[in-house]
Amino acid sequence: MVWTLGQLALRFGCELRGDPAIEVDHVGTLAGAGPRALSFLANPLYRPQLGKTRAAAVVLDGKSAADCPVAVLVSSNPYATYARIAALLYTPAATAAPAGSIAASAVVDPTARLGADVQIGPNVVIGPGCTLGDGVRIGAGCVLTANVHIGAHSEIRSRVTLESGVILGERVLIHPGAVLGADGFGFARDRDGWVKVPQVGGVRIGNDVEIGANTTIDRGAIEDTVIGDGVKIDNQVQIGHNVVIGEHTVMAAFVGISGSTRIGRRCMIGGSTGFVGHQTICDDAAFTGDSMIVGDVEQPGIYSGGLPAQPARLWRRLAARFRQLDTMAGRLATLERAAGVRNPAQESRETDDD
Repeated sequence: MVWTLGQLALRFGCELRGDPAIEVDHVGTLAGAGPRALSFLANPLYRPQLGKTRAAAVVLDGKSAADCPVAVLVSSNPYATYARIAALLYTPAATAAPAGSIAASAVVDPTARLGADVQIGPNVVIGPGCTLGDGVRIGAGCVLTANVHIGAHSEIRSRVTLESGVILGERVLIHPGAVLGADGFGFARDRDGWVKVPQVGGVRIGNDVEIGANTTIDRGAIEDTVIGDGVKIDNQVQIGHNVVIGEHTVMAAFVGISGSTRIGRRCMIGGSTGFVGHQTICDDAAFTGDSMIVGDVEQPGIYSGGLPAQPARLWRRLAARFRQLDTMAGRLATLERAAGVRNPAQESRETDDD
């Protein structure tokens, strides 16, 4: 689509410094953009590229506007404004198909209820009792087993599986390969092995949630697994049974959340972070990548719990010293006792050992 800078400035509340008649029809990087591309500057690492950009216009903050050689759209939050403009310029392929179309190869149970302008792609299976709101789009190869509810204007892309009883809010976006409502990992130990615990809860997804490719969200064991409004989940995330995630929390790829963990609102979770089960995380907590969370977090802030990579030779020496820590702590305690020094931490450790 083609938009003028004047139209974009008016629509998104930006201050325009430049010709309002300039047209843009795609986006580009500062270094690679051409004369009909819109770019942005939000990360100071890319500021050296600003002076040489050939973009039609750049979205940036007021402090950087004077250094830009082309037209600018001044915004207090350049990245968010750029994201909204980019969404306007690009129409996803799934929306290009006619609204209200159902592919000939799709199988729709006669008890399913479809809203207005629903789009269903090839080889889709929609089971009994399912409900699709107005404007819902279902991509090729998706399976809705039974009694699945999808809110209005949600988009389910290809090869997504929604198991029985999954409930999605409005404007939900689920990327290819995701599975919602599979059984949680529940087994009771017995003399002869493991007894499967029936997983009878569901999965409830709020409004405006985005779920990445090949992510899995397990159904609850008894009560539901719940994802709050506005949550954004990256690719290949595992969310266990009975997890509750508060509104507007975001998490990057490879996060693993064990069962019955409760995560607050507006949390930010870096890639490959793991949560041991049955924890409670407060609102506004942030975790850097590769952190391991093994207890409740009660105060907002930034937390880290992993060991960063080191040169191999140094890491081998450190690993050897890790194995010596307990012996070294015992020797230190012996010296402190001989010197009459009280060490509360050592006394606590000895009590725990007992």
